Amino acid sequence: MLQIAVTGKPNVGKSSFFNSATSSAVEMANYPFTTIDANKAVAHVIKDCPCRELEVTCNPRNSICIDGKRLLPIELIDVAGLVPGAHEGKGLGNKFLDDLMQAKVFIHVIDASGSTDIEGQPVEAGSHDPLDDVEFLEDEIVMWMYGILSRNWVRLVRKIEAEKLDISKVIYEQLSGTGIALEDIIEAKRNINPNYMKWEEEDFIELTRNILHIAKPMLIVANKADLPTSKANIERLQEKYPNVIPASAESEIALVRAAEAGLIKYVPGESDFEILKKDELSQNQLMALEYIKSNILDVYGSTGIQDALNEAIFGLLNRIVVYPVEDENKYTDQKGNVLPDGILVQKDSNPHQLAYLVHTDIGDKFMHAVDARSKMRVASDYKLKDGDIISIITRQ
Repeated sequence: MLQIAVTGKPNVGKSSFFNSATSSAVEMANYPFTTIDANKAVAHVIKDCPCRELEVTCNPRNSICIDGKRLLPIELIDVAGLVPGAHEGKGLGNKFLDDLMQAKVFIHVIDASGSTDIEGQPVEAGSHDPLDDVEFLEDEIVMWMYGILSRNWVRLVRKIEAEKLDISKVIYEQLSGTGIALEDIIEAKRNINPNYMKWEEEDFIELTRNILHIAKPMLIVANKADLPTSKANIERLQEKYPNVIPASAESEIALVRAAEAGLIKYVPGESDFEILKKDELSQNQLMALEYIKSNILDVYGSTGIQDALNEAIFGLLNRIVVYPVEDENKYTDQKGNVLPDGILVQKDSNPHQLAYLVHTDIGDKFMHAVDARSKMRVASDYKLKDGDIISIITRQ
């Protein structure tokens, strides 16, 4: 299952984001280190399900379908809040960074209102610049990676020279356990001084920053977007960074809980909700719902929580959803389940790679594939498209 790390300094709404995205009972409090151990829970990304287009009733196994929307599971990791000097072990530094690097992509939650300082302590709204928080997080991770690479560098250079080793492979081994691939390192060092024997601190830092951007892309969630001091900060963030989503985790929590209680009809990510039991809502609850509609949904189009999850997986990680079936005529698996599994695959993957994601044995016995919509065989190098329904034909 793909993993997303929810990260940031204390008291910016990380646990609220996690809670609203997963409906988990994560403790939420107004002090640092509320989250001591990395909390993990299942969230979902959402795509249109082909069931509406095909006019069939689907029977999902690995996912959920609600009103033609397919909810596909991913794993969120809520890691402990970051403080300055984390790369030197301050706060919960090394634990924070170890937990963080488990994930494929980072969601960096920041307080867009500027009402928490660099250590996450409450301050007057607008008195802290949230752009500083973005640079602070990246710098801490880069310096942590720099420390790993540089501490034994002289000895490693001697070994590389003596044994004629590949520099990229040596760096890859040094960063083992971080989920960084060899090809990420090869790409990251393209524009670095090729004479690694003369690398200075700035060369290491540039290399580690390149690796981070390639291997662990980051999405910024500008939380508390409804507060008056947030709007201008969000505009500045979007001018400087490519992946910024305004959000209100507290609003999403309120809507999800109201929907679970049957008071409103609401699907995460939607731009509106429908009140079902107005007579059961107090005046304060009605005012709260109106506030969310006026200050979040009408302004930004959603609470931003589901948008952030979708953008992290479908945007930053370039994943698409493909539906493997056994019977291309009925769109079913061997047990008769219609459109049973939605699989998140890398964009431009081919059917053989899909087969291995379904099961190793199916990949080993793969012969060819059939497009269930057209009923035609597809080439082995066919690039899978989002929403494809593919029948995998295997050797007996």
